[in-house]
Amino acid sequence: MSFLHHYLPTVWHWALFLLEVVVAGGALLHVILRKNDPRAAAYWVALIALVPVLGAVLYLLLGINIIRRSGRRYREAMSPEERGLPGYVSHLLPEWETEVQAMPGLVKSLDTLSRMSLVGGNTVEILRDGTEALPAMLEAIEAARQSVSLLSYIFEIKGIGMRFAEALERAVKRGVEVRVMIDDAGTRYAWPPVTGELSRRGVTVRRFMPNRFIGRLLTMNLRNHRKLMVVDGRVGFTGGINIRQGNMLRERPAHPVQDLHFRVRGPVVRQMQQMFGEDWQFCTGEVLKGERWYPELDMPGDVSAIGLPGGPDDDTQPIAFAIATALHEAKREVRVITPYFLPTEPIFSALISCVLRGVKVRIIVPSQNNIPLVKWASRTSYVPLLKRGCHIFESAPPFDHSKALIIDGAFSLIGSTNWDPRSLQLNFEFNLACFDDVLARKLTAEFDRKLARSSEVTLETLAAQSPAERLRNGIARLFIPLL
Repeated sequence: MSFLHHYLPTVWHWALFLLEVVVAGGALLHVILRKNDPRAAAYWVALIALVPVLGAVLYLLLGINIIRRSGRRYREAMSPEERGLPGYVSHLLPEWETEVQAMPGLVKSLDTLSRMSLVGGNTVEILRDGTEALPAMLEAIEAARQSVSLLSYIFEIKGIGMRFAEALERAVKRGVEVRVMIDDAGTRYAWPPVTGELSRRGVTVRRFMPNRFIGRLLTMNLRNHRKLMVVDGRVGFTGGINIRQGNMLRERPAHPVQDLHFRVRGPVVRQMQQMFGEDWQFCTGEVLKGERWYPELDMPGDVSAIGLPGGPDDDTQPIAFAIATALHEAKREVRVITPYFLPTEPIFSALISCVLRGVKVRIIVPSQNNIPLVKWASRTSYVPLLKRGCHIFESAPPFDHSKALIIDGAFSLIGSTNWDPRSLQLNFEFNLACFDDVLARKLTAEFDRKLARSSEVTLETLAAQSPAERLRNGIARLFIPLL
């Protein structure tokens, strides 16, 4: 017995040491082989080396993208028609519009960055706030005869949300195929969760990545932030609006939110349906196919557009590089509306490049933010932009959740993406890149309307901040990767 008492601690020490070597060694090997960002790689190497087991566990939870391979697998399982491979709808392309011909470099870049195709003949209608957008979506659901696919980050089952639930139930009773998907994290913004109510009404609904316990820990930083609705495969809605009573400004909600949404018709609606189909198959295994979901589409307008998805299942960061490329194409003016302004390095550099070339850059962010930490951190990025000649404005309350990029009165980027690391690197997002001067002019009018209710932020404004405010902003900046 004394022999065992003498040697057992030594055995356990060696076992623990070997476990640390194996776990830390495996984590370090993965970092060296898989991490493309040298700064991120250096950070994880230091953490794993200094805190071997805990560092490796944290790397497993936060540093490894476990769904990238799954993302490729579920896309490759779809047919060419469902995937919208380049050339599939090329026969629908009209003679290119002037706006497309004027930006050949951007067109080529978007074609490379997106797995979808640039298609002409679309209409894109601006819907201001939930007051216009949500009733228009309800009207489309009531008119549905074949299918409704709805994807939202947040869907509250009260007020306007209850009207959506009732309309979807009526559609099901008419024999319409209805599929609804809500992000798992988004369902926690309101109680009770909408999924239970929709299920009771006979609506087929799923949460996006509803993992539990360890599974949820591994995906807790990844969210589906896309806003998509397609009715009968022919009319689509996308933009920034969630299904929440706060968007119904005319009804004077307790927490009002300004926003922009868009009604889309034409060939690009197939790409919106494709995006929903990919996410639905990922969550359920069901493949949506056939005329009910993918009918032949007319060409009712003049907008040339391409779907631009992005997410953690694609390590090329297509949306961030698309924004940076579009900025590099600018010749006269750039207008940006975004609720969260924490641009990643490629976008930040592209903005400075614009003003150095003499391009007028104007950016509108909300003065009242629903996440104060974001506003504080954002202000630390203003100084280098202001010094170079960018113009930054803060819009009057209520909180403005709108997102749009307008370049040279010819190109527009609309959709769900915010200008922050979460949207650009972690969230699943969807945007439409549009070439059309009429749409750009209408978006510019929206921009100018917001600008009239905004105050310019200057270097003098920032210099007038108290030391406590500057310290607060500096501390908030440290959390930018998590925002």
